[in-house]
Amino acid sequence: MSEYAEPQIIIDDTTLRDGEQTAGVVFSREEKIRIARMLDEIGVGELECGIPAMGREEQASVRALVDLGLQARLITWNRAVIADIQASIDSGVQAVDISLSVSDVHIKHKLRKDRHWVKEQLKTALGFAKQRDLYVSVGGEDASRADPDFLVELMSIARSLGADRFRFCDTLGILDPFTTYDKVRYLAERVDLDLEVHTHDDLGMATANAIAGIRAGARFVNTTVNGLGERAGNAALEEVVMALKYACGIDLSIDTGRFFELSRLVGQASCRPVPEWKAVVGEKVFSHESGLHADGVIKSPGNYEGYDPAEVGLNRHMVIGKHSGSHGLQERLGRLGIYLGDADAARLLEQVRGMAQVSKRALSDLDLVRLYDNDRKVA
Repeated sequence: MSEYAEPQIIIDDTTLRDGEQTAGVVFSREEKIRIARMLDEIGVGELECGIPAMGREEQASVRALVDLGLQARLITWNRAVIADIQASIDSGVQAVDISLSVSDVHIKHKLRKDRHWVKEQLKTALGFAKQRDLYVSVGGEDASRADPDFLVELMSIARSLGADRFRFCDTLGILDPFTTYDKVRYLAERVDLDLEVHTHDDLGMATANAIAGIRAGARFVNTTVNGLGERAGNAALEEVVMALKYACGIDLSIDTGRFFELSRLVGQASCRPVPEWKAVVGEKVFSHESGLHADGVIKSPGNYEGYDPAEVGLNRHMVIGKHSGSHGLQERLGRLGIYLGDADAARLLEQVRGMAQVSKRALSDLDLVRLYDNDRKVA
């Protein structure tokens, strides 16, 4: 009997499509090329790279990405409209996402159509794409609010016409991980068609919902660098990859050591600075001040760190401030060539805490040296 093998999970990063749909964000062609190259270099398997139906400039940008000859598959976003798909073909891609509104809310109040119209639109658009040998993901916009059995019906139609996968979209970001799991599992158990999950962070659960979708049987997952995306954003690439590795035991063999570099590239290109407390790639997420925590990290980093900061391109910082303890202070001063006994460190620590309280910040090396010099003069 052969050993059970975990299905391969494929990241479909949509930084260049949904990420750029963040209000006010525009990537230049050169920025798109740099981002695409780095995503490809670190091992991301698929890039959703634009919307060719937007016009000539977008088509030229997509064509420029195609001409790079990347290892990653390039896929474009399209409405279920033949003209959109033709624009993608003209841009040189061989894979398309064909998106349809699938919830009754959207069908009635956005499209002002009915379910029959949606099914016929799917048949027409998908048939056109498959006749031209395109790889096709059928995107279910607002799937999280759709009738599950209608989704099963759409997926069955899609499978019968040769679709390669179905994208389950929590377009409004309104699900929790438990409901996401149930909804995705319901589909996975009823139709033999690869599933993809597309989550948004409106309730702060995009990454958790993406992981839940994978747990439920989805093989493809959408991400964006830094969680960039419409409204509150999407599931962050760096969070999904590290969560899969350390919470789920699934290593995607992505070069995570370049996450910090990639994060800053996208942050600069999008004019959206990365908060220093941002999960995984924030500059201060491996900073330790609290006395007990700092002491634990000094003794063994694994006491208070889930993984080595170098794994995502970051460094550890031992911060001296109001909550510091003697051991942390001694360690920091030791790096400066100043070695204190326990009694001297305890006395200096009172001054450190007082200065931090008044200045409302952590203390710099210069601050510490000055306090040390003043303490010696008084002593």
